[in-house]
Amino acid sequence: MTPSLLSILGTGFLLGWSVAWPPGPINTEIARRCLARGFWAGFGLLLGACSGDALWAVLVALGVGLIFTGPLAQIIMGTISVALLTLLMLTFLRRAWRAWVGTPASATPPRFDSTRASYLLGVSMAITSPWNVTFWLAAVGRPEMTHLGLHALLLTAAAVILGAATWGLVWSGTVVLVHRQIGAGNGRWGGVLMNGATAALMLYFIVGSVTKLLAG
Repeated sequence: MTPSLLSILGTGFLLGWSVAWPPGPINTEIARRCLARGFWAGFGLLLGACSGDALWAVLVALGVGLIFTGPLAQIIMGTISVALLTLLMLTFLRRAWRAWVGTPASATPPRFDSTRASYLLGVSMAITSPWNVTFWLAAVGRPEMTHLGLHALLLTAAAVILGAATWGLVWSGTVVLVHRQIGAGNGRWGGVLMNGATAALMLYFIVGSVTKLLAG
C-alpha cells in the first residue's frame, strides 16, 4: 500500500524534529551564538546544518550516499568532524581565558559569530559528520522507501529538514527569550561561564565521537 502525501510529510516532519532536539554540538553552538549575538546568529547555524543535511538527503536519494558508508570514508569524515569540534573547543577556551584575565573586548564583533559564519559553520558540521550519512540512509534509504520513487524520497527528506528547522526555530527563540527574562549579562563572568561551558560540552562530544570511531 502506497503511503499518502500527508503520511509521507507527517512522518518526515516528526522524524526531523525527533532527531534535531537531543543535545549535541549543533544545539550547543546554536544556544551559545544566540546568547552572544542574538537570534539570527544561532538560527543561521541551524539553517546551515539543514543545508548540509539537504545535500546528504539528495545524495542518498540518488544512491550516491552509499559511497560514504565504507570504513575508510567513515574514518576520514569522522576525523574531520573531530578536528572541527576540537577547533571550536580551543576557540571557546581561548575566549573563556581572555574573559577570565579581563582582556578588553574588541569594539568590532568577531566575524566568527556573524550570521554568515554561523551558516557556513552549520554546513561544515553537518557535512563532515559521518553519522549524518547513517541517519539519511535510515530515513530515506530503507528498502520500503526506495521503491516509492525519487519524488517521494525527496519529499520525505524535505519534511525531515523542515522538522529540524522548526525545532531550531523553537530552540533559538526559547534561548533568546530566556536570556532576556533573566537578564544575563555579557560581562567578565558571563563570558567565562558561557565559553567555558561550551568548551566543556565540545570536549564531551569529541570524546563521544572518538569512541564511536574507535569502536568502528
